[in-house]
Amino acid sequence: MKKYKWISLFSFLSYVFLLYSCNQADIQVADFEGSDYGTWTTEGEAFGTAPVKIDMADQQRTFPTQRWIDLNKRKLNLIKLGMVNTAFPNPQSTGKLTSSEIKVQRNYLVCLYSSGEFPEKVGMNILQDGNVIKTLTGTGSGRLEWLYFDLKELKNTEIQIQLTDQVAESNGNLQADYFYFTNTLPVTEKSVELQLNGKFINLPVRTGDPVKLIRLMVDNKVVNEFSIELADSIPQFYTFIDVEKYKGKKASISTASIEKTSKAFDFVTNDDNIKGSEDIYQEKLRQQIHFSAKRGWNNDPNGLVYYAGEYHLFFQHNPYGWAWGNMHWGHAVSSDLVHWKELGEALYPDSMGTMFSGSAVVDWPNTAGFSSGDQHAIVCFYTAAGKTSQESKNALFTQCISYSTDSGRTWYKYSGNPVLKHIAADNRDPKVIWYEKEKKWILALFLDKNDFALFSSADLKNWEKICDVAIPGTSECPEFFEMAVNGDASNTRWIFYGGNGRYLIGKFDGKKFTSESGPHVLSFGNCFYASQTFSDIPKGDGRRIQIGWGQVNTPGMPFNQCMLFPTNLTLRTTKEGMRLFAEPVKEIELLHNKEWKKDNLAIDPNSNPVSGISGELYHIKADFKVGKNSQVGFNIHGTELLYDAAKGELTCLNKKAEFKPDGGKVNFEIIVDRNTIEIFCNNGKVYMPIARDLTKDYGLELICRKEKVTAEILHIFELNSIWK
Repeated sequence: MKKYKWISLFSFLSYVFLLYSCNQADIQVADFEGSDYGTWTTEGEAFGTAPVKIDMADQQRTFPTQRWIDLNKRKLNLIKLGMVNTAFPNPQSTGKLTSSEIKVQRNYLVCLYSSGEFPEKVGMNILQDGNVIKTLTGTGSGRLEWLYFDLKELKNTEIQIQLTDQVAESNGNLQADYFYFTNTLPVTEKSVELQLNGKFINLPVRTGDPVKLIRLMVDNKVVNEFSIELADSIPQFYTFIDVEKYKGKKASISTASIEKTSKAFDFVTNDDNIKGSEDIYQEKLRQQIHFSAKRGWNNDPNGLVYYAGEYHLFFQHNPYGWAWGNMHWGHAVSSDLVHWKELGEALYPDSMGTMFSGSAVVDWPNTAGFSSGDQHAIVCFYTAAGKTSQESKNALFTQCISYSTDSGRTWYKYSGNPVLKHIAADNRDPKVIWYEKEKKWILALFLDKNDFALFSSADLKNWEKICDVAIPGTSECPEFFEMAVNGDASNTRWIFYGGNGRYLIGKFDGKKFTSESGPHVLSFGNCFYASQTFSDIPKGDGRRIQIGWGQVNTPGMPFNQCMLFPTNLTLRTTKEGMRLFAEPVKEIELLHNKEWKKDNLAIDPNSNPVSGISGELYHIKADFKVGKNSQVGFNIHGTELLYDAAKGELTCLNKKAEFKPDGGKVNFEIIVDRNTIEIFCNNGKVYMPIARDLTKDYGLELICRKEKVTAEILHIFELNSIWK
């Protein structure tokens, strides 16, 4: 009997001790509210000399601050003013921030943390005796989340906390705040079981809610893993996973770390429809002339290729959220370059990395041996971006291929990947072309900084480096192609450009590219990046058709960013030398609706001959005869674009381009979408795509100042939506 009493007493005391341990007060370690880092020390320049101060009263003045505060508003009661943020003041620097020695007094060290686009290159370490003994990194999102170290075995010992940022790029930053010791974690594991009877798993999203690493398992096997801003309560919108191929099976959605108060999993459902699908393409900020994904973020166009009557547009895609992350290859097709049908994801992340940018070709001679019967293989080249996901944390950036033999509906990753191993830094974005003179393939690859390289191959699988190329003022997303000068096929040059469109003009002999001029500017706007041109356009067409990423934010929408309207590139001689010209493809005419037309119209200063026109989407074509002091242009939905003849300058939203009238004339061609205006002047000599805030001022004004001008041609077309 006494024995049982002792056991009961021991159990009671154990319970009391456990209760005491759990209820011990949290101990704050750092909140970075001081004027400097105190006893923390810095190495390098990434962390500056003091914490970043977020001035709430100033949040409307700068976009980065405003966006950061909005996305993390639920954490502001903890963040207050100070925090660690390597986005300021030296975003392209590297460094470390290390605490003094701290005694571990609770089971866990918890903090708020985010890690930008390269989570494996920024992170947190626990040090003892100067050695790293524990490491944590984030999900690759810019949103703050709760992370923690389990330090039970280190209790009552001395440790140091170290933050490290080893990414010398502006999109690879670290943010951290509110470190504290605790015995009670703010997060827990959670899962939901699903019987897959519907085509889609609908997932609740709210931009700014905590980022969670989600695992989808079917029949007890992991089939997908990704990061997502799961809505803690009422969803802002739903994104989806297509699970039709798993119909009839059991699945589970789980996360290892979610706030204990979160109700996110209450909103996860399996349905035959995408929740909110009735509004897709009709949303308030949805571009009506420019392609954008049904759901999620898109950036670089990838794998532009024409095959069997279809233009294929692949694109960098985060299917699960409004911001960059989880890079897949989305896929859409069109028969006319204007109306697009989204097919779903073509490439998914794997153990080699997430799916970064690349290109596609049709292997007509079947050099790789992938073709089947009458179906020629479409071969996609992509960068497997190691260390950009938990699954690829031990991998490097390498170049891989995937192929399809059913017109791009089914994709198979090559079992021999990578076809080009890691060379330098985050080498990426392979662009492949067929070099007809020597019957071989050429691959252009970004290496690091302003450095690129060319490689050759006979079979798309085995590559040999042939030369290096440097393009000052640009990096990543290379494009390389041959062009006829003034349409003369007997006189050609090669164009080599990088992500921002700065291009070199030169010659290529199959082994070496030799620059003759450049770099020159292709885009003078504020939203152009990572453009690519189509491969395998039929010879009877012969155009060099380009699509760029339209860097256009759509706040509050279930989608974000777009593709710029396809342009036709030509290489022409000018007084300044050879230059690329960009004009919208002729297929824009397929969208024409109502037309307003006035030719040889004399326009007096301060008059507005188009005041009676009302609409939202336009295609404007105008030729103006101008004098030495003429100022002429348009005010479109509150955005002014103006050519000043005295200055020889076009301006729009603080962007400008210099050019002279051609024969005393200035030519405009303008495409107007809800939040994008693409401006082409003097038959494509100037290309200025502009992202603008959507205003309530839906009006159109023709601007004429200082002296009379004549509109020799003035045609304004209202446009139909590409989604109708």
